[in-house]
This record gives sequence, C-alpha cells and structure tokens, in this order.
Amino acid sequence: MSEPKTPTPTPAGDTYKGWVFKWTNYIKGYQRRWFVLSNGLLSYYRTQAEMGHTCRGTINLATATITVDDACNFVISNGGAQTYHLKASCEVERQRWITALELAKAKAARMQAESDDSGDDFSPSSAPVAPGQGGGSQNSEVQSALRTLGSKVEDLSTCNDLISKHGSALQRSLSELDSLRLTGEAGDKIRQVTERATLFRITSNAMINACRDFLTLAQAHSKRWQKALQAERDQRVRLEETLEQLAKQHNHLERAFRGAAQANATADNKSAAGPGKGEASDEDDDNEFFDAMEEAPEFITVPADPQFHKRSSSNISGFNSEMCPDDQSLNEEPLAMNQESPSQELVPLKKRRTRIPDKPNYSLNLWSIMKNCIGKELSKIPMPVNFNEPISMLQRLSEDLEYHELLDKASKCQSSLEQMCYVAAFSVSSYSTTVYRTGKPFNPLLGETYELDRRRESGYRSLCEQVSHHPPAAAHHVISDRGWTLRQEITVASKFRGKYLSIMPLGTIHAIFEKGNNHYTWKKVTTTVHNIIVGKLWIDQSGEIDVVNHTTGDRCHLKFAPYSYFSRDVARKVTGVVMDKDGKAHYVLSGTWDEKMEFSRVMQSSRGGENGTEGKQKTVYQTLKAREVWRRNPLPDGAETMYYFTALALSLNELEEGVAPTDSRRRPDQRLMEDGRWEEANAEKQRLEEKQRSARREREREAASQRTSSQSEEAVDEDSLTDPSLKSKYSSFSLFYCHLLML
Repeated sequence: MSEPKTPTPTPAGDTYKGWVFKWTNYIKGYQRRWFVLSNGLLSYYRTQAEMGHTCRGTINLATATITVDDACNFVISNGGAQTYHLKASCEVERQRWITALELAKAKAARMQAESDDSGDDFSPSSAPVAPGQGGGSQNSEVQSALRTLGSKVEDLSTCNDLISKHGSALQRSLSELDSLRLTGEAGDKIRQVTERATLFRITSNAMINACRDFLTLAQAHSKRWQKALQAERDQRVRLEETLEQLAKQHNHLERAFRGAAQANATADNKSAAGPGKGEASDEDDDNEFFDAMEEAPEFITVPADPQFHKRSSSNISGFNSEMCPDDQSLNEEPLAMNQESPSQELVPLKKRRTRIPDKPNYSLNLWSIMKNCIGKELSKIPMPVNFNEPISMLQRLSEDLEYHELLDKASKCQSSLEQMCYVAAFSVSSYSTTVYRTGKPFNPLLGETYELDRRRESGYRSLCEQVSHHPPAAAHHVISDRGWTLRQEITVASKFRGKYLSIMPLGTIHAIFEKGNNHYTWKKVTTTVHNIIVGKLWIDQSGEIDVVNHTTGDRCHLKFAPYSYFSRDVARKVTGVVMDKDGKAHYVLSGTWDEKMEFSRVMQSSRGGENGTEGKQKTVYQTLKAREVWRRNPLPDGAETMYYFTALALSLNELEEGVAPTDSRRRPDQRLMEDGRWEEANAEKQRLEEKQRSARREREREAASQRTSSQSEEAVDEDSLTDPSLKSKYSSFSLFYCHLLML
C-alpha cells in the first residue's frame, strides 16, 4: 500500500491522496479504495486510474462530522445521508488523515461562509457606487482585508485546537507509561520524554494564549471596520435615493418647460393686442428656459439607466421624440401620457372587465359520455361544453403573454446568458395559469382568428389563426414595441387513456430580440389531466425543455419533474442550468411552475457527487445567493366561480370594436357558455362542428375530383379568410401572414 505524504496545513486548492479501507457490506467487509481530499470534498475511487472518469462517491466536509472509533478506524458522516466507515493501515496513518480532514473541514466551512457573504455583496443594496466617486474601490479593499484577516485567524484557531487536543493525548499516554514504574534505562528514557512533553505543553499553552489575544484584538478591529463599511454603504444608498428624486424633478421641469414653450407660442400670436403682456411673458419664458438648461447637466450622470444618460445630454427639443416604451415602463407612467400631441395626453386607458358571469352548477353523467371515447383522438370526440371553459384555444395561446414583462426585461439585458434566464422563466410562467384550470378550451374553427391589441397598456400586439382543421394547427405572432418578437406554430396531439388525458403540444416557439439579434427557440412539455373518471381533476406538467440561443450558442436545459406520491421533492418542481456554447454552466434555475422561479450565478462546478448508486456521477454547483426572477400573480377575487381565470383571461373574451368577423369573440357557442346558457351553447357548438366537418368533406371531394381530371391549382379568394367553406389546401401559415398584413 502506497504511503501518503504527511499532511500539513495547506491552502484549500492542495490535495491529499492515499489508500484507505472502506466498509462496503457484511459479505465483502473492508475494501481498499483510493481517496482524494480536495477543495473540501472527499472523493473515492476503486483505483487511481478511475480518477479521470469514474468517481464512486463524494462527501462535502463543510457539513460533515468526523469521529474516531479506535486506533485505526474513523467515521465520516454528513447527517445520515452519507456515512463512510474507514480504516487506516496503522494509527499513524489514521492520525494523518484525521488532521488533514479537520483542516479541510474548517476551510470548507469558511469558504461557504465567504460565498454567502459574496452573494450579499452582489445584492442591489450593496452594489458599487458609480465610477468617479471612489467609494467602490475603498469598500472592496476593506472587504478584501477583512476576508484575509479572517482566513488567517481561522487557520490559527484550527491549529490551536489541534495542538491542544494532541498535546493532551500525548500527556495522558506518557502518564500511563510513567505509572508502569519501569526501572533501568527504559525508565530514564521515559522520564526524558515526559520532561520534553511537559516543555512542549507549556510552550504550546503560551502560543495558544498569544493566539487567543490576537484573535480577540482582530475581532474587535473587524467589527469596527464592518461598522465603518456599513456606514459608507448607508450613505451611498441615501445618495442614490437623492439622485433618483432629483432625476424625477428634472423630468417634471422638462415637462413644465415644454408647456411654457407652447404657452409662449400662443402669447406671440396675440402680441398685437397687448404688447406689454407679450414682453412680460417672453421674459418669464426666458427665465424658465435658462433655469431648465442650467439644471440639466447636473443630472447627466444619473446611474438609473444608461439610455437616460444619453437623452439628458442631448438637446431638450428632441427629448420627447427619443422616449421609448422601455423608458416609460421604468418611470411607471402609462404609454398614453407620453405622446407628443397634447390632445392625446388626456386620452385614458381602456378599463378592462374584471368579472364574468359565475359558472353554473350543472350535473352530468360522465361515464355515459366517456365510455365510447377510450382510445380516440380528442379532436374527433363531440364533447359537451360542460368540459370546456368559455375561451378558445387561440385565446389560450394568447394567455402565454400573462408575464410579458419577463421579455421586456430580457430585451434590456446586456448579457445573453442573463437574458437566457428571463427567457427560460417566461417559458415556465406560461404553465402557471393551468394549475387549477381543468376545463378544455374550445377547438377553433378553420380560419378562426384572435387579435389581442395591448400596445397602449403593455406595448405588444398579438394575432392567432387556426390554419389547419385536421390535424388542428394554429399560428401565433406577437410584435412588441419594446424590442422583441414572439411567434409559434402549435398543433396538439392528445389521447384519452381512461384514467388520465395526455396533451402533447407539437411545434416550436421563437423569441427574437432586436438588441443583439438573439434568436431563442423552445418547445412545450406534456400536460396530463388525472382522475378523468373518478376523483378530483388535477393537472401535472412533465418533460424537458431546451431553450437554445441560435445566435450565441447558449443553451438552457429545463426539467419538469412529474408528480410522485413517493417523492420527497417539492411538487411541480422545475430545475435548469444555463450554459454557454462550450458547455460551461453560468446560472442555475430552480423553482416550481405554479409559483415562482429563482436563478443563482454559478461560481464553481465539480463532478463527482453520489447519486444513490455507485458508478453514477452528478455535477455539484457552488452558487451565489438565489434571486427571484418570476412569481405568479394572485388570482382575482372570486376566481373559483369564474373558471379560475386570471386577470388577463377575464378580458380575453370581452367584446371590442373593430375586430375581424372571424375573431373568437364572435363565436356564438362560446358566448352562450360564458353567459351561462349551456344547453343552447351545446346545440350551437354541435351545429358549428358538423358544418365544419361537412365543409371539409366537400373540400376533400372537390380536391379528389380535380386531381383525377386535371392538375390545375385551385385559386384562393380573399373571402376564404372569413368563409370557412372556401378554405382549401392553401390554408396554411401563409394565410396567417396575409391576414396580418390586411389588418
């Protein structure tokens, strides 16, 4: 057996290796394994050759306990999840490992504490001050000195504990030898060793006392420095708040100046009737003009928004024309209040409805309907409206924009990796509206459209169209004034299995950002509706999503864990890792698809965690403190009686002027169901579906006859956009874009 080197207090980056016997089971007993201690992690392999590819297990010493059984045995445990029973070849080798493990444990705990402190330093309240003020560099130097001093003090404290423990053990051993009362040369040797041990203990105690005094003094100075640093941070926060208030005052002065300039122009037109008043007005306007121009340079360096800095340094006359929707959202002002025309400033935003008629409580013989549906495709089953909710599938697609502000924030990101976090959170947020929504949306008719215009409130405009009847397919296109475009083509494959219903969306979602020209794509996961026949309906999302940035090669892999009664994990859990094109992890995402998502920056990653079975590895990420990137909005009051609709869903079916004749808001069966007239809605729904099937059979018959007679192409008339009976094989995504241009 190779003899490992004698461990000494070394930096955390150094390693300690050697052969140690590990208890495996009662049949094989102790087996020799190659152990490696590095960066606070203790890993083991069967042979040294396995170090490059197969790690058999790893334990983190930061939270582990180390106990000694006898002369050669010792145990390492991290609270019951992992326990290693180890045996060294001799007592000396065991002591070397114990010393190395205790030093590594102390350093690992210190590194974990420093990582938590560094996570706090990256929070917004402790961000560095603006360049030119000099506060950020001084704070960083003080913080670096505190960390270095703390590291040295921890090393001294660890060495003191080890010396005290080993010195006491040596003194007890010598006392036991002395009690044997040996005579002759052996007794003289023992007395000499005892005297030397006594001198060693006295010297060690003196050093321990000196170290304790140094530790007390260092802690006192450390607290003083921390108080000074905190005072500097508080002062910086107050300065930032003052600058923000000055920036708002500057914005108000800008508006006051524009209003005064318009009043001045009106007074000049009336100067012939009252020249004295005209001169006084000119003088007042000049005073206001020069006051505004003198105050403007003081706010050029406002650190709230780099674009705001550029606008403030330009001339005042072009200020309003450079305003963009992003800046208006930052100032928390409605879009309609920042237009150039004074008449438009008084136009209020449209108030959307916040309630719909309550859902009636109708009884239904479920089994009589379901017994003939097993194994059939869902789109071919005539389902009553009792299983529906009063919106169409096109409106359900538009509901993905419930958290459009995530894309607004992503469009402002400077880093594509951070932008990926927001895009991934947006892909997860679209499922938060389905947690209580067990109703099925109406199947759109061929050529049915839905337009959602929220440019004045939220800066985007959405348009959906049903472009295929069998298989059912829809196209969705969204354009935002805030620098992003979203489009998707979706078709749904669904199967009823008697006990549950599986809905598998097919198609790709594209998100394109003007800034950086980043192009992201991803697909949806499988939705499962459980307890169709017996029990309470509930919905689960499961599968994996790969969000890919085709411009930079960045990738985010999201995993939706399926619900399991025997699992200890949080229900509806979602995890993901953001990696660059080289496969290096930069962010870790975690949360649930029905509540919130958080992301953490990866500081260090390592391979070799135990996954319950020997031979399998998992990656361990050391991250900073997690930050929340998305949280679900609360449901409106009384949502349980309104199909659990969100605030956006309540307004989707609200009648509006100027929508297309094919808009989903004009569907009679859907409108009857919303009003609570379900019997009439069932009759109307069956009539529309039968009419669509007849039109489809007629189109297929005409197409077959044309193929046998001639190969001439069928002309497409523009009226086919509003008349489903005229839809032909050209009803595809091209019609959707034609319709978009016509609107």
